[in-house]
Amino acid sequence: MQPNQRLVSLDAFRGFIMLLMVSSGFGLVQIAKANPDSSAWQQVAYQVSHVSWQGCALWDLIQPAFMFMVGVAVPLSMLKRKQEGQGFLGRFAHALFRAVILILLGVLLSTHTNDGQTNWIFTNVLAQIGLGYIFLYVIAGLGWEYCAAAIVILLVGDWYWFFQHPVPGAGFDFSAIGATPDDLIEGRFSHWSKHLNAAADFDRWLLNLFPRAQVFLSNSGGYTTLNFIPALATMLMGAVTGEKLMRSQKTAGQKAAALLIAGIVCLLIGTVLGIVAVPIIKRIWTPSWVMFSGGWVLIFLSAFYWLVEVAGQRKLVFPLVVVGMNSIFIYLMHSLAAGWIRDTLKSHLGPDFFSGFWAPVLERCGVLAVLWLLCFWLYRQRAFLRV
Repeated sequence: MQPNQRLVSLDAFRGFIMLLMVSSGFGLVQIAKANPDSSAWQQVAYQVSHVSWQGCALWDLIQPAFMFMVGVAVPLSMLKRKQEGQGFLGRFAHALFRAVILILLGVLLSTHTNDGQTNWIFTNVLAQIGLGYIFLYVIAGLGWEYCAAAIVILLVGDWYWFFQHPVPGAGFDFSAIGATPDDLIEGRFSHWSKHLNAAADFDRWLLNLFPRAQVFLSNSGGYTTLNFIPALATMLMGAVTGEKLMRSQKTAGQKAAALLIAGIVCLLIGTVLGIVAVPIIKRIWTPSWVMFSGGWVLIFLSAFYWLVEVAGQRKLVFPLVVVGMNSIFIYLMHSLAAGWIRDTLKSHLGPDFFSGFWAPVLERCGVLAVLWLLCFWLYRQRAFLRV
């Protein structure tokens, strides 16, 4: 493909992921809560929710898919900038600027009006991308072989760092660090327990260096700042895909098949690692999670690549492309204005419109429709928010 030619399948896949992200589960979790005796609704709710610690649901694949696609785009963007005559320092400065902006946006979205001050926390997806972006850009610029080597080093190093961290012993005061005895995983996987792992201890040091109203003890979901290090491996997997496969001379059909095969292999590796070496945990981005989630992302990407680049169904995915080309905009709008959009819809359509069994679905799909229309309007204006 030419460097100035957009990969429509990537835009469509990004749009699909962003629509899932801003849909708030389509209100299906709320319906499941109202029908606790329905096993079918409980299964649906599981897939549109994040698992509490170990395991994986569909919703857990949203962030790795987004980060993987950031990696895919980097070699393509880098080639375009090179051919436009931009030197290394110019490209590096752009990457550094983008990283800082993403981190600050992540902090902004993590700070709420009732906080009273900036909430310096870096677990938001934009902050996580920003923390790893400059490393991604430098390593990707060295070639796919360096990316592959870095993935191995990152995953082995992350495993060892967690493994050597001591686990709580008898008489340990769990409440002192915002944990409970139930957070401790029994057996050989105890090093990856919620709130009781190496990365959580690091945050109790790092985040308390910033001005805070209260001492930071733990993130309620178990997320940590240093997730960006193994998440960098996820982005590097995307960079390898963009460099080695998307820019190759293979036919579109061969590329779709290669994506599918690579996905299956990564999925198997992640499953085996999750059984014998390290649990599959998205919230601390374990090495097994990197491979397991990366496998699913590659499989999904192969499906979109086949649909668009092989079968030629560009019109079919157009609604997704509209969102995928303004992914930062829709993410920010949902984070900052979803509540206002919901309340405005209720004011204009009347409270009865959002009542009954399907009320949660109608409410969230209404917000989603408004966000899509805004993206469509921007698409028609050829206006795209980029960092």
